[in-house]
Amino acid sequence: MVQPADLAPDLDAPPPPVDEAAWLDLDPPAAEAAAALPLSARFTLRDRITPVQHAFLARNGFLVYDRVATADEAAALRDEVDHIQARLLAEGRTRVNGIPVWFGTDPDGQPYLQRLAFTSLFSDLYARFVRDPRFEPVRLLIGPDARLGDREKDGVVLNRYLRTEGSLRPGLGWHTDGLRDVFYNWRMPLPQLNVGLHLDRIRPEDGGLRLIPGSHRQGLWSLLFRKVYFVSQAPDPDELAVETWPGDLTVHDGNAWHRVQASPKTGWDSVRHSVYVPYVTDAYQPKDDDTPTLLYMRVFDWILRRRSRRR
Repeated sequence: MVQPADLAPDLDAPPPPVDEAAWLDLDPPAAEAAAALPLSARFTLRDRITPVQHAFLARNGFLVYDRVATADEAAALRDEVDHIQARLLAEGRTRVNGIPVWFGTDPDGQPYLQRLAFTSLFSDLYARFVRDPRFEPVRLLIGPDARLGDREKDGVVLNRYLRTEGSLRPGLGWHTDGLRDVFYNWRMPLPQLNVGLHLDRIRPEDGGLRLIPGSHRQGLWSLLFRKVYFVSQAPDPDELAVETWPGDLTVHDGNAWHRVQASPKTGWDSVRHSVYVPYVTDAYQPKDDDTPTLLYMRVFDWILRRRSRRR
């Protein structure tokens, strides 16, 4: 017999994704439909990106796809990090292809991997997963000629945020990803999309990704000076807390202002995992162990470690 308690809703279950079936082939109403959706809207990743999803991304600068990976896949990817960490420590790795490997200290005083570039080069599981056919619509969203750049840029980037005394990364200050293009190319950056897989249940009160909807459409002055890059961490009145369930996929415009709010918890309860997958459209530029560390990355690495020593 079904008891009333059995019919109670799962308060931790995400809201159902937006049903876009009526809009799949209706381009003109897509912008109006997207404008009517709440910023908390979640979408389903199907075999193509729908007009409403395109319109929502253009308007707000981000999309959240509901549990593209299963809970078991997310757990396996989390567990794999321990094996990757053990390999890096055994090899004494401090850099990979010119990018620093960031180790902090865990609550037990042991080395704790917090950021790794080119993660798929150290794990067959990650290498297979990021090539799964389910991500093909996302690649096409970047561009028809986009490719998986797991040997370019920073490759597949693993982030583990942890709030403890020896942490290098309890959170991350406000920034855009367009600043590098401004200083290297002396022009407004082109649109760029970050594709992130989230492996934990993160509520707004747990910290996590914050972004300012619509800020990807800002001018050069706002892109350069609206915040002090990586120093400003205070909440913004216009920010949105992106709530995630294990396996959620986010796409956000790198030219939008975004940050990672540190967890209010400390120790193991504060851990958060995310994996960013690069899709590249420019000339093929693979990196290897002889690739030098760029100046901006050396400076950022120094700032990060100095802050950690002060905490």
